[in-house]
Amino acid sequence: MDERIRLRLDVSYDGTGFSGWAAQPSRRTVAGVLVETLDLVLGAGTATGLTVAGRTDAGVHATGQVCHLDLPVDVWRQHDGRLLRRLARLLPTDVRVRAMTEVPADFDARFSATFRRYEYRVTDAPFGAEPLRRHEVLAWPKPLDLAALNAAATGLVGEHDFAAYCRRKENATTLREVTRLDWRRDPDGILVATVQADAFCQAMVRSLVGAMLVAGDGRRPVEWPGSLLTRQERSSEVTVAPAHGLTLVAVGYPADPAEYARRADLTRRLRVPVEG
Repeated sequence: MDERIRLRLDVSYDGTGFSGWAAQPSRRTVAGVLVETLDLVLGAGTATGLTVAGRTDAGVHATGQVCHLDLPVDVWRQHDGRLLRRLARLLPTDVRVRAMTEVPADFDARFSATFRRYEYRVTDAPFGAEPLRRHEVLAWPKPLDLAALNAAATGLVGEHDFAAYCRRKENATTLREVTRLDWRRDPDGILVATVQADAFCQAMVRSLVGAMLVAGDGRRPVEWPGSLLTRQERSSEVTVAPAHGLTLVAVGYPADPAEYARRADLTRRLRVPVEG
């Protein structure tokens, strides 16, 4: 068997024209486009084991997505230094591979990650979103109070069971640790929520944003989003915020590569629900 090498890929994409990350039959996805292009450049099936840090939903963007794949060493040596530019020429303009880096074989883009960080952008301008930013900024129909948004965010920080905010999957835990959740208003008036956690379950970030927005415009008390954490099932009162306002901006990993395997093992154990 050919000796293989593991590569980390740093990827950005405009999610508008994609049905999410994961490959799906008859649908345009980020993973599908990447694999098709890699097959075109390297030969079908040469790159294997494509694994992503966060499987973003349809319409969600990324500026800091990370994935890994394996290549035969001789293929990598043959293309090293030229592969990035070849991909740039052949990939569609709404997805870019910004870097390709050799990493240890026990690096796992998904399980070695220590955090994922997202940003959600909203405008409460009376005219709506600027046309050139309409694919990344949600237009909110009511004025939003920054202090109220941050007060609502406070009750969601920490380790909790986020069942009220997640689409539950069989044999998957909804226990997560949110290490950062805050709002700012940029000079252009855009409100930006920064949400960071060890990991997220499906639709969790957009559900959190949806709950905070109705507190931010005064329709719910600021304590309401945090009060839902006592629920054991998804709350029908929470409206999931639209996908286009959300961007994955960073994925963190241990500073010491020797910790990749230990972190991956720990993550796998944490994601197994406790019986009983």
